[in-house]
Amino acid sequence: MKNALILFAHGARDPRWAAPFEKLRDIARAQLPDTDVSLAFLELMTPRLPEVVTRLAGEGCTRVSVVPVFLGQGGHVLRDLPLLIDGLRGDHPGMDISVAAAVGEDSEVLAAIARYCVASAA
Repeated sequence: MKNALILFAHGARDPRWAAPFEKLRDIARAQLPDTDVSLAFLELMTPRLPEVVTRLAGEGCTRVSVVPVFLGQGGHVLRDLPLLIDGLRGDHPGMDISVAAAVGEDSEVLAAIARYCVASAA
């Protein structure tokens, strides 16, 4: 069983916007050497989520975890992403695709951001 992790971000017109997400992907890759760790975007940047899932399916991947790298569960995570995931599950029925909550919904992530903010005020 081949596993994959997709970090799913919004995307922007300025290519520099992707730099922290690319660093995050690289950190996750180093920690998960036996897992394909990819970055995918909703819009404005490539690769898009369907492209990444199709590539993974072609490589024999059977299990994909999608992590929305969003601070909150806004419209893109609540409306757009479920539609994309439903379509991908239909296109790739042999693939188990799970979706985590947005990273900003995690208490440890929020605590880390709060520590950074507090340290910046000192």
